[in-house]
Order: sequence, then C-alpha cells, then structure tokens
Amino acid sequence: MLKVSNISEVKIVVTITDKAVEKAKAILAAEGKDSWGLRIYSAGGGCCGPSYGLDLDEKPLTDDEVLEKDGLKVFVDKTTSVTLAGMQLDYLEDGEREGFTLSGGAAPSCGSGCSSCG
Repeated sequence: MLKVSNISEVKIVVTITDKAVEKAKAILAAEGKDSWGLRIYSAGGGCCGPSYGLDLDEKPLTDDEVLEKDGLKVFVDKTTSVTLAGMQLDYLEDGEREGFTLSGGAAPSCGSGCSSCG
C-alpha cells in the first residue's frame, strides 16, 4: 500500500513497484542507511520533457512530499511531484541493462526541429 504524507493537495502519485521497493531497501541496507529513503528530483529538461534523478537521502526537506510503500520512504519536492503524476518507479533487470526507471505520465510534445528526442 502506498501512503502519502505532508500533502495539502494530493497531486501526484507515482506508483512504486514491489521490485523497486525490494531493490531500494537492499541498496539502503548495503550502504548501512536502513532508515534513509530515496529522493526523486528534477534534473532539468528540454523539448522532450523533464529529466529526473534518483538519490539516497536521510530525511525529507521542509517542502517535500513523502511517499511510503512497505517501509520504503520516497521524498519528492512539491514542484517535481506534480510532474510525476501517472508515472511508475520500477527496477528493471534486462540482460546488460539494470537500474531504476521512471515511466509513464504525460507524453512530451516536441516542437519541430527537435533533434534530441530521436
């Protein structure tokens, strides 16, 4: 079950898969940071939409929204949380590729001449 706190108006929610919870908790334990959580942050953007980053963080900041699933805390600032609506945080292991992914949400709308969206 996903629990959300520190929110005056619920505008997100990013879905967190069981696999993402399992892997994040394993990483936090391996780092000796069992009581910490994950932080999703905006890492800029362009014509293809926002880019996001993921990091370990000890505690939420004053303006953070806190998602919690099965004991894993995920911190997101309120501005970034709005852009995460409908997205899913997952952990994928696909052959040579492995890592956390954010997918879904609103499709970006590229303008003409955009070369970075492929």
